[in-house]
Amino acid sequence: MKVGIIRCMQTEDFCPGTTCFRMIREKGGAFSDVTEDIEIIGFINCGGCPGKKAVLRAREFLERGADTIAFASCIQKGTPIGYPCPFAKKMAETVASDISDGENMIKILNYTHNAE
Repeated sequence: MKVGIIRCMQTEDFCPGTTCFRMIREKGGAFSDVTEDIEIIGFINCGGCPGKKAVLRAREFLERGADTIAFASCIQKGTPIGYPCPFAKKMAETVASDISDGENMIKILNYTHNAE
């Protein structure tokens, strides 16, 4: 698996992504069913509300070899600030719609880990 992670811009000051990276390393959380090696293609924010750069950033991950786009738990679950992104569903739908072309099977993960 080659994963690009999109995180919430609002949480950057609070979270360096430690738990996301640990879940990848330990194959926990959203990565618990992954049997292959996991390579991190990149880790970047959504571009700010309402996720205005998420599509462009997902496209760039694909250009750089990603086969999976993961939305960090800060977006869907609101960790660590306790406030889930109100645009999370629409952002994920827009990214999935944009990068789906019928030929490439791009996997979308809606979180990286449970609140920890």
